[in-house]
Amino acid sequence: MVFSVRTFNNINQIGLKELGNRFQIDGEQAQNPDAFIIRSENLHGFDFPENLKAIARAGAGTNNIPIEEATEKGIVVFNTPGANANAVKEAVIASILLSARDYISATAWTNTLSGSDVPKQVEAGKKQFAGTEISGKTLGVIGLGAIGARIANDARRLGMNVLGYDPYVSIETAWSISSHVKRVDDLKEIFTQSDYITIHVPLTDKTREIFNADTFAVMKKGVTLINFARGELVNNAALFEAIEAGVIKNYVTDFGTEEVLNKDHILVFPHVGGSTEEAELNCAIAASQTIRRFMETGEIINSVNFPNVKQFLDAPYRITLINKNVPNIVATITTAVSELGINIDNIINKSKGDYAYTLLDLDESDANKIADLVAKFEATPAITKVRVIKHK
Repeated sequence: MVFSVRTFNNINQIGLKELGNRFQIDGEQAQNPDAFIIRSENLHGFDFPENLKAIARAGAGTNNIPIEEATEKGIVVFNTPGANANAVKEAVIASILLSARDYISATAWTNTLSGSDVPKQVEAGKKQFAGTEISGKTLGVIGLGAIGARIANDARRLGMNVLGYDPYVSIETAWSISSHVKRVDDLKEIFTQSDYITIHVPLTDKTREIFNADTFAVMKKGVTLINFARGELVNNAALFEAIEAGVIKNYVTDFGTEEVLNKDHILVFPHVGGSTEEAELNCAIAASQTIRRFMETGEIINSVNFPNVKQFLDAPYRITLINKNVPNIVATITTAVSELGINIDNIINKSKGDYAYTLLDLDESDANKIADLVAKFEATPAITKVRVIKHK
């Protein structure tokens, strides 16, 4: 079987080779693809093809994908956390340095000079660009995932005092964070003590406009706020007031909107935090490997709407099921198998929210029995999508 993959945006072609020879990469001409691989393409309002089984976002954020709609249609949505983490980390560290020394304004001023006495003009005017060093300053990192942990560690190596806040940090990430990074349990400690604050959390109802009039009111005066996560994490009206009051010395963001452009003390980048050759390749590789694994084995890794499910496949057939998370669904599945006289080799069922995912490995080689079982599953109201994977 050959799987059809539709790509959106400019996905690194070398990374796409990770799909292997069972995948055909199609552009807009794809009639009914099995999977999408996207970067920034906005899929809200998109008419998903009936055959679509998976969407892989070559990056971490998935706000450009209608997750709830995809889930209801049994489409597994993946992302690639950590694939561009080093690129974003370097962008944030650069932003701290740019803010501390105001190199951009200094360069712009220098380029206005002319005449044979430019060196003399430089010496006379350079005092206006005297900055500060970051060593000994305090950095608050909100969100200690793949990106935040790297920033915290490297900031410590640059001599900064680092406070980190993340109530949901994974055990694996926690082990990677320097013991010199102070973990705090209250965001207020970040706000009141930090000279620089950088945020790395997803956009949710809880985090939307986390920087607002109330949070700015408790911040240490003269703080630099760096936002390479999502523009909507900041209430812009409150931000402008905080800048006017001197609470926010500089705001550096990777999300340009007309509202924040051409304003003093605001530095806007064109969403390039994760845009390096290395990061784009890493994201394409990770997205391709994720799609290949899912399509060939049914295993799920790094999905934002379904649980991670792994199970070694050694049976003749594997059936994957996406079902509503309702009572007795596993009993319904196993009963259907038993009624057809099929032996279960292995089964795993995990839920996430209102839906669950099942890997059902069957010690059965009769294709007709498998087809009858699939028909039973497709007629079950609680089961929304059924796939058959033939192993041997």
